[in-house]
Amino acid sequence: MNITKLLADLQAQHDETAARAGELSHKIAQLTAALTETEARLADLATARKVIAELAPAAGSESEPPETNTAYQAIVNAFNQHPDQQFRTRELHELVDLPTNEASVNVTRARLGRLLRQGFLTQPGRGRY
Repeated sequence: MNITKLLADLQAQHDETAARAGELSHKIAQLTAALTETEARLADLATARKVIAELAPAAGSESEPPETNTAYQAIVNAFNQHPDQQFRTRELHELVDLPTNEASVNVTRARLGRLLRQGFLTQPGRGRY
Protein backbone atom coordinates (compact mmCIF):
# COMPACT_ATOMS: atom_id res chain seq x y z
CA MET A 1 0.00 0.00 0.00
CA ASN A 2 1.15 3.43 -0.81
CA ILE A 3 1.99 5.69 2.13
CA THR A 4 0.48 8.71 0.40
CA LYS A 5 -2.82 6.87 -0.11
CA LEU A 6 -2.75 5.67 3.51
CA LEU A 7 -2.16 9.21 4.75
CA ALA A 8 -4.98 10.50 2.52
CA ASP A 9 -7.34 7.82 3.88
CA LEU A 10 -6.35 8.67 7.43
CA GLN A 11 -6.90 12.37 6.72
CA ALA A 12 -10.34 11.64 5.24
CA GLN A 13 -11.28 9.54 8.28
CA HIS A 14 -9.94 12.29 10.54
CA ASP A 15 -12.02 14.92 8.74
CA GLU A 16 -15.18 12.78 8.91
CA THR A 17 -14.61 12.05 12.60
CA ALA A 18 -13.92 15.72 13.34
CA ALA A 19 -17.12 16.70 11.52
CA ARG A 20 -19.05 14.06 13.47
CA ALA A 21 -17.52 15.32 16.73
CA GLY A 22 -18.58 18.87 15.80
CA GLU A 23 -22.14 17.70 15.11
CA LEU A 24 -22.25 15.81 18.40
CA SER A 25 -20.87 18.83 20.29
CA HIS A 26 -23.57 20.98 18.72
CA LYS A 27 -26.26 18.43 19.70
CA ILE A 28 -24.84 18.25 23.22
CA ALA A 29 -25.04 22.04 23.48
CA GLN A 30 -28.66 21.98 22.28
CA LEU A 31 -29.58 19.16 24.65
CA THR A 32 -27.83 20.89 27.54
CA ALA A 33 -29.82 24.05 26.89
CA ALA A 34 -33.05 22.05 26.64
CA LEU A 35 -32.18 20.20 29.85
CA THR A 36 -31.51 23.48 31.65
CA GLU A 37 -34.87 24.89 30.51
CA THR A 38 -36.68 21.69 31.48
CA GLU A 39 -35.07 21.57 34.92
CA ALA A 40 -36.03 25.21 35.48
CA ARG A 41 -39.61 24.40 34.48
CA LEU A 42 -39.62 21.44 36.88
CA ALA A 43 -38.41 23.70 39.68
CA ASP A 44 -41.16 26.22 38.87
CA LEU A 45 -43.81 23.50 38.88
CA ALA A 46 -42.53 22.09 42.18
CA THR A 47 -42.67 25.56 43.72
CA ALA A 48 -46.20 26.14 42.41
CA ARG A 49 -47.32 22.76 43.74
CA LYS A 50 -45.79 23.52 47.13
CA VAL A 51 -47.47 26.93 47.34
CA ILE A 52 -50.85 25.51 46.31
CA ALA A 53 -50.50 22.63 48.77
CA GLU A 54 -49.80 25.10 51.56
CA LEU A 55 -52.86 27.16 50.60
CA ALA A 56 -55.12 24.17 49.93
CA PRO A 57 -56.06 23.48 53.56
CA ALA A 58 -57.31 27.06 53.94
CA ALA A 59 -59.26 26.88 50.69
CA GLY A 60 -60.31 23.29 51.35
CA SER A 61 -61.86 24.11 54.71
CA GLU A 62 -64.81 25.72 52.91
CA SER A 63 -65.35 22.84 50.52
CA GLU A 64 -67.61 20.00 51.44
CA PRO A 65 -66.82 16.29 51.25
CA PRO A 66 -67.93 14.53 48.07
CA GLU A 67 -71.14 13.13 49.59
CA THR A 68 -72.17 16.66 50.54
CA ASN A 69 -71.56 17.87 47.00
CA THR A 70 -74.24 15.38 45.99
CA ALA A 71 -76.65 17.11 48.38
CA TYR A 72 -75.72 20.48 46.87
CA GLN A 73 -76.36 19.08 43.41
CA ALA A 74 -79.75 17.70 44.49
CA ILE A 75 -80.70 21.12 45.89
CA VAL A 76 -79.64 22.98 42.76
CA ASN A 77 -81.40 20.41 40.56
CA ALA A 78 -84.63 20.90 42.53
CA PHE A 79 -84.49 24.66 41.94
CA ASN A 80 -83.67 24.11 38.26
CA GLN A 81 -86.64 21.76 37.85
CA HIS A 82 -88.99 24.27 39.53
CA PRO A 83 -87.60 27.66 38.44
CA ASP A 84 -90.70 29.71 39.36
CA GLN A 85 -91.36 28.08 42.71
CA GLN A 86 -90.18 29.24 46.13
CA PHE A 87 -89.26 26.70 48.79
CA ARG A 88 -88.89 26.66 52.51
CA THR A 89 -86.02 24.49 53.69
CA ARG A 90 -88.26 21.71 55.03
CA GLU A 91 -90.29 21.66 51.78
CA LEU A 92 -87.07 21.37 49.83
CA HIS A 93 -86.04 18.42 52.03
CA GLU A 94 -89.27 16.64 51.28
CA LEU A 95 -88.94 17.36 47.56
CA VAL A 96 -85.41 15.96 47.24
CA ASP A 97 -86.12 13.16 49.73
CA LEU A 98 -83.66 14.27 52.40
CA PRO A 99 -84.18 13.55 56.11
CA THR A 100 -86.46 16.12 57.73
CA ASN A 101 -84.99 16.05 61.23
CA GLU A 102 -83.96 19.42 62.65
CA ALA A 103 -80.19 18.80 62.33
CA SER A 104 -80.45 17.91 58.64
CA VAL A 105 -82.68 20.89 57.94
CA ASN A 106 -80.18 23.20 59.66
CA VAL A 107 -77.35 21.80 57.53
CA THR A 108 -79.42 22.51 54.43
CA ARG A 109 -80.10 26.05 55.66
CA ALA A 110 -76.34 26.57 55.81
CA ARG A 111 -75.98 25.11 52.31
CA LEU A 112 -78.70 27.39 51.00
CA GLY A 113 -76.91 30.34 52.60
CA ARG A 114 -73.70 29.41 50.77
CA LEU A 115 -75.54 29.02 47.49
CA LEU A 116 -77.21 32.38 48.12
CA ARG A 117 -73.86 34.11 48.79
CA GLN A 118 -72.36 32.52 45.68
CA GLY A 119 -75.21 33.85 43.57
CA PHE A 120 -76.80 30.51 42.67
CA LEU A 121 -80.02 31.30 44.53
CA THR A 122 -82.12 34.29 45.50
CA GLN A 123 -84.06 34.84 48.69
CA PRO A 124 -87.32 36.67 47.93
CA GLY A 125 -88.46 36.48 51.55
CA ARG A 126 -87.30 35.35 54.94
CA GLY A 127 -86.92 31.57 54.95
CA ARG A 128 -87.86 31.30 51.26
CA TYR A 129 -85.48 30.48 48.46
